[in-house]
Amino acid sequence: MGYGWAVPASKLFSVFVRGSFGFFGHGSVIQRPVRLWGESRIGIGDDVFVGAGSWLQVLDECTEPLALTIGSGTSIAGTCVLSAASSVSLGKQVLLARNVYIADHVHRYDDPERAVLAQGITGIAPVEICDGAWLGQNVVICPGVRVGRGAVIGANSVVREDVPDFSVAVGAPARVVRTFAGAQAALLAAARAGTA
Repeated sequence: MGYGWAVPASKLFSVFVRGSFGFFGHGSVIQRPVRLWGESRIGIGDDVFVGAGSWLQVLDECTEPLALTIGSGTSIAGTCVLSAASSVSLGKQVLLARNVYIADHVHRYDDPERAVLAQGITGIAPVEICDGAWLGQNVVICPGVRVGRGAVIGANSVVREDVPDFSVAVGAPARVVRTFAGAQAALLAAARAGTA
């Protein structure tokens, strides 16, 4: 059996749920199945794609009016987790491969008398994935991280520190292994000219 039914069904589902979001842009599609929590504090730009099996959530502890934002043109392949207790921001035209995990918090685990699940969260720090970045399959982004514009994160990497604009980072923990000097020079020139 083909999957021709999936596109219209996903568009219909997206139309049905769009009103529950903080904002939901034109042409954006969320494929089912999907797990959603705290939609009123999630903002999705225009022409965003969220693949099946993903989990978008804003935790109950959050006091921010809009804690999870996904910029226009961003594509999330599927089975990805985006979890915000304060602020997770994806810029425009960000590309997430399958199984990417992004959270601005971690679970507490310091009380040996209680299950980790019952201990709440800690280490809350904003996460920003800037315009045009690409996160490979199985990437984990930890709290407090900024992934720069046009940066590439290799598959299976765990990112615990900031990654500069136009850089490639790989490994667990991720380390920068390459920068695109031409792109950085163009960015600096644009900034000096006041056009960036």
